[in-house]
Amino acid sequence: MNPSARSYRYVGPPELRPTVRPDTAGRIVRAADDLAVWLSERGQSESAEPFTFVVALDGLLRLAPRRSEHVACAGGDDVLAAGEMGFRRGSGRWTVHEVTNQSTGYCPDLDSWHAVARALDRAGIDHPGRFTHEIVFRRCERCQERSVVREGDFVCVFCGSALPSAWNLAP
Repeated sequence: MNPSARSYRYVGPPELRPTVRPDTAGRIVRAADDLAVWLSERGQSESAEPFTFVVALDGLLRLAPRRSEHVACAGGDDVLAAGEMGFRRGSGRWTVHEVTNQSTGYCPDLDSWHAVARALDRAGIDHPGRFTHEIVFRRCERCQERSVVREGDFVCVFCGSALPSAWNLAP
C-alpha cells in the first residue's frame, strides 16, 4: 500500500456487512488479460454496463457485477477506492471509458482517484485520467446522515444544516 494513500472503512448500512462471504469478493485484476477473461465471462449485455469496483489495500483492482455491494466486492475489508467502472473494447483491447467514485458504502473522496489510476496503470489498462463523474460525500455533523453534495451546495438534504467543506466520513 502507498503510505500516503487514504484508506476507507465501510460506512454503509450495518445490515449489509453480515452478508459478506468469501465467494462474494470481487475478481482481482492484475493485468489486462485478467480483465479480458473476466469480461468475456460476463456476456455482451452485462459487459455493456458499468461494474462495481474497489481498489483493495494491496493496490489491486477488484471487479464485481454492477448490482453487487462494494463491501462484498472488498470482502468486507477497508479499501483505497470504490465506485463504478465501465469498459469499451477497441483496437483489440478493453479500456475504461467511464469511472466514478459512486459508493455509498465507502463514500470515498475525490482523492481516491490516485489509487484507481495506479491500479489501472499497474494492470496495463488505459483509462480517462480522472473520474468521469465525481461525487462529493459528506457526513452531516448535526444529524449524522451521509449526504451527497449536489452542484456545490454543501447543505444536508435531511436536516438543512451546512455540510463541512472537507471529507469527514471516517468513523
